[in-house]
Amino acid sequence: MKKIFQSIMTLVIAFATVACGGNSNNENRKPQELSGAGATFPLPFYNVVFEEYSKTNGDAIAYGGIGSGGGVRNLRDKIVDFAGSDAFLSDKEMAEMAPVIHIPTCMGAVVLAYNIDGVKELKLSGEVIADIFSGKIKMWNDERLTALNPGVNLPEASIIPVYRSDGSGTTFVFTDYLTKISTAWSSTYGAGKSVNFPIGQAAKGNPGVASVIQQTPNTIGYVGSEYAFAQNIPYASIQNQRGEFVLPSSKSISAAASGEIPADTRCSITNSDAIGAYPISTFTWMVIYKEQNYSDRTKEQATATLDLLQYILSDETQAITSEVHYAPLPKKAKELSLKNLKTVTYDGITILQ
Repeated sequence: MKKIFQSIMTLVIAFATVACGGNSNNENRKPQELSGAGATFPLPFYNVVFEEYSKTNGDAIAYGGIGSGGGVRNLRDKIVDFAGSDAFLSDKEMAEMAPVIHIPTCMGAVVLAYNIDGVKELKLSGEVIADIFSGKIKMWNDERLTALNPGVNLPEASIIPVYRSDGSGTTFVFTDYLTKISTAWSSTYGAGKSVNFPIGQAAKGNPGVASVIQQTPNTIGYVGSEYAFAQNIPYASIQNQRGEFVLPSSKSISAAASGEIPADTRCSITNSDAIGAYPISTFTWMVIYKEQNYSDRTKEQATATLDLLQYILSDETQAITSEVHYAPLPKKAKELSLKNLKTVTYDGITILQ
């Protein structure tokens, strides 16, 4: 099964190898090779985490950034150890596969990155964003945009929206936000990993969208904040429920998660009404099967999967999030996740005692 997965991996892979014999801190098992696939949104964070984890635990982690939809399909087909997804599985999706658990790994922001010559700061409201991506606002000097941005020299040029071509958790988060903001968007397009955007240019993955924006004047698109930062693309301040124009930061993303978190951690935190909250914030999850004995996996592989997730939930690893432009999990999310990991079994017997 591993060979099947490796043959369909994309080039966006973080693979940490270990020397013969390894430097494993796991005295009760040999170093393992784990594979995952899914969201590109947290990929910069995962690249760092998987490399550090390999150094300290000896296990090697291969991860293919193929989009949340692809990752969930691979998990459903039982050819990976875990799926990465920015969209929690719906009740319908969960009913179509064996029981799974969701483990949030960090928090992040979906930003509206843009490329407008001479414009370094841009303010947007949710209603305006919805109307740009539905084609109702066509020009950068539209009166609704100039009203939000007094003194900014917005050009008389057509707006080119950029969106994801692949099944994407980032698309889900973005459209989930728009459905809460715009009745017209909700009734016409809705929220999902794939949405029929009526206009614009499609690109694959967060890296693809960021690249198109960087190279194409008068574009605007939704991407994970790290990708806009890495390619030095400006992104907009977004008006939240309280009327504040907020940029994404560790503080503003964390503010969005100040509400209640359900026991299974499946929740949306877009359009938070908290003070200082960035309105397009999200958790990102790793999804694993509750019963780990599938596709000829060994108990050692199952144990290694849980070791990896416990490592990601540790205070040490969560401290890395801010360094790579994400935000750490709130205490409650970590507590619930550690509790949920204790329900994971191999042959019906819980792995963690």
